[in-house]
Amino acid sequence: MTGSFRGEFSQKVDGKGRVSIPAAFRRHLEDGDPEFRARREALREDDKLKGGARFVIVYGDTRREFLECYTVDGMAALEARILAIPRGTPSRRALERVFITLSTVAEIDGDGRIVLPQKLREKLTLGEEAVFAGTADTFQIWQPEAYDRDVAEKAEEEIEGLAPGVDIAALLDRNF
Repeated sequence: MTGSFRGEFSQKVDGKGRVSIPAAFRRHLEDGDPEFRARREALREDDKLKGGARFVIVYGDTRREFLECYTVDGMAALEARILAIPRGTPSRRALERVFITLSTVAEIDGDGRIVLPQKLREKLTLGEEAVFAGTADTFQIWQPEAYDRDVAEKAEEEIEGLAPGVDIAALLDRNF
């Protein structure tokens, strides 16, 4: 899979919860969905592709004010890591709950949209607009005011400890 989820986009949400997935994100989601890739590769030149890419929306972490979205391949890799943890342990139960139980699969329609379920719109207190924020291997869906507040509050916190004038790329060399 190539590319990444990059950038921030403001998208309209209609009364039924339909919202367009940014075109740049759709390409990455298509590449990260094995069923979509197989359908695309099986097409003849004059055929139209039916059905869009699928992806996973995780909403279970109550500490977060956003929805985290994974490609199908990305979620499969995460699930494999969860399944490697011994069954019944507190860590595995917590991860299963957040990433598997409290998640849903979305499919992009022919117009490049998904329907965000009412439950997820309520979690975000989403109105007529949503912010899509790329984070390389995932993307987030935010209520605009919450996104702006988070960016403003975390900007300084995230670069704490860097001397004035030091390039932020220096964070890449930190051992966490």
